[in-house]
Amino acid sequence: MYYAAANGLAEAFNKTLCNLLKKIVDKSKRDWHLRIGEALWAYRTTFRTPTQATPYPLIYSVEAVLPLECQIPSLRIVIQEGLSEKDNVRLRLEELKALDEKRLETQQRIECYQARLSKAFNKHVRPRSFQIGELVLAVRRPIILTHGG
Repeated sequence: MYYAAANGLAEAFNKTLCNLLKKIVDKSKRDWHLRIGEALWAYRTTFRTPTQATPYPLIYSVEAVLPLECQIPSLRIVIQEGLSEKDNVRLRLEELKALDEKRLETQQRIECYQARLSKAFNKHVRPRSFQIGELVLAVRRPIILTHGG
């Protein structure tokens, strides 16, 4: 069964999203649903240490164009505007071909990052072993059966 609280990645993202929303909603906190787009944009365009990238290009296979770049054109925007349609299509196809490799590299970075975190955490874990006959505290929770229909 799907249980949202057991999905660590979803929980971590929800915590991050809530923290972003807390920073941008008004004092009444009633406008959060109007500001969620801004929070998601901020999340998707912010550099992430574990991936060494922003989430946007990993999802959409192209770098995000920031609103500021439309007002003050960046080098990237100037180059793109100077391309012919044919060159622009060719460049886009090359980006799409490189996407799988970029995602694989990102996955490897995440795994290395998680391994470093795990190693740092495990330094502080005290191993314990129990012998037969020792008293231990056991928590037994009732089994709750749910029936569909």
